[in-house]
Amino acid sequence: MRRPARSTPCPSGPTGLRATRWTAASALRARQARGLLAGLTAGLLACAGMQPHVAQAAESAPVVSPYSTASLITDTSTASAGTPLHVALRLQLKPGWHTYWINPGDAGDPATISVTASGALQGHAQTITWPTPQRIRDASLMSYAYTGDVVLPLTLQLRPGTPEDAHRLTTLSAQASWLVCEQSCIPEDATFSLTLPTGAPLASAQADLFVQAARNTPQPSPYPVILSPPAVLHVQAPELTSHSVAEAWFMPTERGQIAEAEPQKLEFDATGMSLRLPPTSNFASTRPLVGILVLRSASGSERALSIQATPQPAGPLHTPTSAQSEVSHTALNGPSAPNSAAQGGATGADKAADPGANTIQDGAITSGASGTADLLHLIILGLLGGLVLNLMPCVFPILAMKALAVARMGQSERRHQKHSALAYAAGVLVGFTALGALVMGLRLGGSATGWGFQFQSTVFVGMMTWLLFAMALNLLDVFAFLPPAMAAAAPRRHGLTHDVLTGLLAVAVASPCTAPFMGVAIAGALAGPPLGGLAVFAALGIGLAAPYVLLAFSPALASRLPRPGVWMDYLRQFLAFPLLGTCVWLLWVATVEGGATTTLLLCAGMVCLAFAAWVYGIAQKRQLRAGHSRGCTALYGVALLGLLGAMALLPILQQQGGARADTTAPLPAGVEAFSPARLNALHAAGKPVFVDMTAAWCITCLVNERVALNTQTTQAAMARYGVTLLRGDWTRRGPTITAFLHAHGRDGVPFYLFVPAHGDAVILPQILTPALVLSTITPKP
Repeated sequence: MRRPARSTPCPSGPTGLRATRWTAASALRARQARGLLAGLTAGLLACAGMQPHVAQAAESAPVVSPYSTASLITDTSTASAGTPLHVALRLQLKPGWHTYWINPGDAGDPATISVTASGALQGHAQTITWPTPQRIRDASLMSYAYTGDVVLPLTLQLRPGTPEDAHRLTTLSAQASWLVCEQSCIPEDATFSLTLPTGAPLASAQADLFVQAARNTPQPSPYPVILSPPAVLHVQAPELTSHSVAEAWFMPTERGQIAEAEPQKLEFDATGMSLRLPPTSNFASTRPLVGILVLRSASGSERALSIQATPQPAGPLHTPTSAQSEVSHTALNGPSAPNSAAQGGATGADKAADPGANTIQDGAITSGASGTADLLHLIILGLLGGLVLNLMPCVFPILAMKALAVARMGQSERRHQKHSALAYAAGVLVGFTALGALVMGLRLGGSATGWGFQFQSTVFVGMMTWLLFAMALNLLDVFAFLPPAMAAAAPRRHGLTHDVLTGLLAVAVASPCTAPFMGVAIAGALAGPPLGGLAVFAALGIGLAAPYVLLAFSPALASRLPRPGVWMDYLRQFLAFPLLGTCVWLLWVATVEGGATTTLLLCAGMVCLAFAAWVYGIAQKRQLRAGHSRGCTALYGVALLGLLGAMALLPILQQQGGARADTTAPLPAGVEAFSPARLNALHAAGKPVFVDMTAAWCITCLVNERVALNTQTTQAAMARYGVTLLRGDWTRRGPTITAFLHAHGRDGVPFYLFVPAHGDAVILPQILTPALVLSTITPKP
C-alpha cells in the first residue's frame, strides 16, 4: 500500500524524548522528566489542533527492484491552490548503475513521468526540469546519465478541484518509466500515489533533496552564444579566459546532433571562448542549438549554463542539403527529435516506393490540398488496400471460407445470394470500423497501440487458434454449430448469421497484415479526425468485401459457377485443411510470444475442444434420428465440460504470456536487433543500414524474409556493400518500435527502411522481391 504524507496523530499516551547518557544519574532523571513534559505538551497541542510544525515525510511507498528504489516525493507536506507544488521522481540507484538525461547520448532512453493531482486540488505535469548529467564513457560511446540518489523534479500548478471534498485531501497519482544500465540495461516502470492535506505550504522532510536538485540544475547563460559553421559555439564573454576555464564541453538536448564521444576543441580569443563541436550529418548550423555548456575551472569546480546558441547570420553556411537533413532527422531520430518539420515525412524516393506516402506528415493529414481532398485520398487508398488484402497470404483461410460460400450460392435462390453477400459485407464493415475505433480510443488514452495490436496478446492468439480449429472440425462434419432443432427450423437465418460471423472473422485474421496502400491509409486514419478515420476503415472493409458482393450481384459471374453436386461436400471438407494449417501457424506465433509451455497449453485446449466437438456431434446425430432424450442432454453436458476445460486454461495462458514478455527471440547470423541508438551509431559511422520491422504473427513479413531478405544472394550482397540489417520484432507490443513506425507514417508491419551512408532514406513497399532489395541496397554511382 502507498504511504501518504499525513500529520502526526493524537498520541494515546505520553512520549519521551531520547536522552543522552550522562555520568550523573540525577541529571539523566531530570532530562527524562523534561522530555516527558515536552512530549505531553506536544500531544495536547496536537489534539487541540495547535501542533507546532515539524517537517513531515512527503514520499510515496517505494518501488524496489534489484537495481533501484523509486518513489514520488514533494518539497512540501501540504498542497495549496495557486502555489506551485514541486514534485519529483526519486531514483536511488545501486552502485555502478545509472539512468539517463533527456538526451541519453549514444545509447539509452530518458526517464518519463506523468503526475496528476485530484481531489481538493487538481493539476497535471509531465515536464521534467533536468539536472546537469554526468558524462559516462564506454569504449567509443558516450552517455549522459545520473548515478547515486537521483531527483528529477517537476512543477505542478494546482487549482481548486472537488468542492464537496470534506477531507480537503489532494491525491497525486504518477506513472513513470526509466532505464537503468550497468553492463546491461533494464527498463523499469512504476505507479505511485501520494496524498497531501490542503493548507499553507510546510516544508517536507524531502525539501533538502529539491534544494540539492536546484543546485545541480543549469542556470541560464548570462553570456550571448553564437553558432557559426560548421559547428562552432562562440561564447561572447571576455572574462572567460584560459586561466578561468580549464575545460569545457557541450551537451545538446536534442539527440543525434553531434558525435558525443568525439573531443570538443576549446579556443580563446579577445571576445571570449569558442568550442568546436564534432557535427553529425543530422546537424544544421542554421537552426538554434539548445543544450548545456559546462565550464570547469583549474580547481575542478564546475559551472553548468543553459544556452540557446543563435545561428550566425553572416558568412557562408556549409550546411547539409535540405533532403539530407530531412531524411537524417526523420529516419534516425523519429519521434525523439522535436522541432523538426520533416518528422514523419517522406522523400521523393519514399513516394516512389510507397504510393500516397506524402499524405502523412507530422502526424496529421497534410498533403497540401484541402481536408476533403486529403480524406478522399485516404479513402481511395483504403479501398485499394482492402481489395489487395484479399490476395494477402494472411487472408488465405478466409478466402477458403469465401470459396465455400460461393459454392453454397450455386444452389441457393437468387435473392438469398444477395442477402448472404450483404450479411458478409456487414460483418466486414462492422469489424473494420469497430477495430479502428478501438485502436483510436486506445491511442487517445495514451497507449502505444498500432494496427494488429491484438495479435500481440498470447490469449488472443490462443483463442483464435481454438476458434479456427473448431471451424475446421465443423467443416469436417464432426459437429454443427447450432442444435438440430434450430438448424432445421431456420436455415436461412443460420446462413446469414454465419455470413456475418465470417465477415467478422475475416477482419480478425486479416488485421495483422498490411497490404500495399494500407499502411498510409491506416496511419492517416489514426492521425486525422475520428469521423474521417472511421470512414477510411469503412473503405478498407468495402474493399475486402467487394469481390464477394460483386459475385453475388452479377448474374454473368454467378452463371459461371459449377452446378451443385457431391463435389460440394468434398470441397467443404477439403477447406478444413487450410484452417488447420493456419492453426499450426498460430501455434508457432504463440510459441514465440509465450514459449513452449504456451504451445503445450494450447494443444491441451485443442484436445478438450476436439473431445467436446466429438461428443456434441454424437448428441446432435442421436437427436436427429430419435428425437431429444435424457441421453442427449447428458452428452451435451459432457461436451460443455470439455469446452469449460479449454476455457479454464486461459488464465494460465495469460500468466505464461506475461512471464515471457521481456524475452527476446534469437536473431539469425548477420542480423542485429533494432534500436534507435544503434541506427544512429551506424549512420554516424557512415554505414548503410536496412531496417526490417516484423512480427511472428505477420505472414507477409515471414514470406518477405524467406523470399527476399534471408536468401544467400541478398545476404551476400549486404555483406559485399557493408549493409547492416537491423530487425525490430513487434510480436509483443514494444513502445520503441511503435514510436518508430508512427514517426514514419505507419501503424503496422511489415515496414522496411533503407538508410544509405549518404543520400536519402528509402521506404520500401510491403511486398518485397529479391530484385527490389538488391536494386535498393546497391550503391548508386
